[in-house]
Amino acid sequence: MKKLVLAAALTAAASTAYAGSLAEPIVEAPVIVEEASSSSSGVLVPLLLLAVVAAAVASD
Repeated sequence: MKKLVLAAALTAAASTAYAGSLAEPIVEAPVIVEEASSSSSGVLVPLLLLAVVAAAVASD
C-alpha cells in the first residue's frame, strides 16, 4: 500500500514538472461549424417520447 501511495505521489509530481514550457503559446483561431438542420429535428424526439408514453398508457 505504501508503494502505491509513493508511486501516485511521484507520478503527480512528474506530471506537474512537465506541464509548462518556455515556448510561446500557439493560439489558434476558433473554427465555427454551421450545421444544416431542419426546424422539425427539435420536435421529433419529444413527439416520439409522447407516442411511447401514450402507447404504454393505452396498453394498461
